[in-house]
Amino acid sequence: MAEFEAIANIEAEATERIKNARSSKELDEIETEYLGRKGKLTGLLRSIGSLAPEDRPVFGSRLNQAKSTIESLITQQKETLITREIANRVEAESIDVTMPGRLYRIGHPHVLAETFAEIKRIFIGLGYEVVEGPEIESYHYNFEALNYPEEHPAMDEQMSFYITDNLLMRTQTTAIQKRVMENRKPPMKICTLGKCYRYEAVDATHGHTFHQVDCFAVGEHITFADLKGTLAQFCREMFGQDIAIRFRPDFFPFVEPGAEIAISIGGGRWLELGGAGMIHPNVLAGCGIDPEKYTGFAFGLGIDRMPMIKHKIDDLRLFMENDLRFLRQF
Repeated sequence: MAEFEAIANIEAEATERIKNARSSKELDEIETEYLGRKGKLTGLLRSIGSLAPEDRPVFGSRLNQAKSTIESLITQQKETLITREIANRVEAESIDVTMPGRLYRIGHPHVLAETFAEIKRIFIGLGYEVVEGPEIESYHYNFEALNYPEEHPAMDEQMSFYITDNLLMRTQTTAIQKRVMENRKPPMKICTLGKCYRYEAVDATHGHTFHQVDCFAVGEHITFADLKGTLAQFCREMFGQDIAIRFRPDFFPFVEPGAEIAISIGGGRWLELGGAGMIHPNVLAGCGIDPEKYTGFAFGLGIDRMPMIKHKIDDLRLFMENDLRFLRQF
């Protein structure tokens, strides 16, 4: 009968393919093709209704026999193939403990973070207390308490990022001065470091977000000579003992007299680090400190320029681009 012949052909075909299978995955595909819900043997069940009643039990028995034979062959072959696959994987993934190990990269602080740490180390060594202030600052602490006249260019909204009429992203770490002085009595030596924000066109030497260190000291008999000595010591420790430092008169609303600090970077060129001066009597008086009894100095320095000078970096945007080719050099 044609139906019995079809069973024999399917069984022979499946047996040959099972013997030649090269992977357990291929065996799974063969099993689905012949024994699955839509498989070749399963499909023969549909023809059972066309057989004579007396032939149906024999046909069903023969079909079950073929199915059992194929299942048994698949099970045997799968055990062999899986054993082989496991052995191959173990061999491929084995580790030769006699081979030298691979060196792994060890992370290190960002070059700016290293600069922060070095600045703190120097000023703590000089007797300064490091404090922190908010980056979102009030108009009062950022400008008014620092003796800024209302017509000063820094008051222009184009120079600052205002959040409300009274709150802005601080434009200078000097904003910490009154926050500290109004709650303490002299003497005091304070250092603060952090981010500042100004409306700037971004280029190789300017950015809208930058970093400053601001220090001030208040006490009796403090003079401009103390300011110069402090800055000279800091620059020598940061840039080397042979560094040349220049002070030139400059104006800042919160100091009087004021000065610009610059260091020599070779070839007759000077690079400004920041501003400094003797704290203005109006600032001291506004904090409840008697300017007739106490004096003080203050200075603010740009932090981003320090590693630029030390490592001869010509574009400060590199600090924020997260390019590992750049960062791994430091």
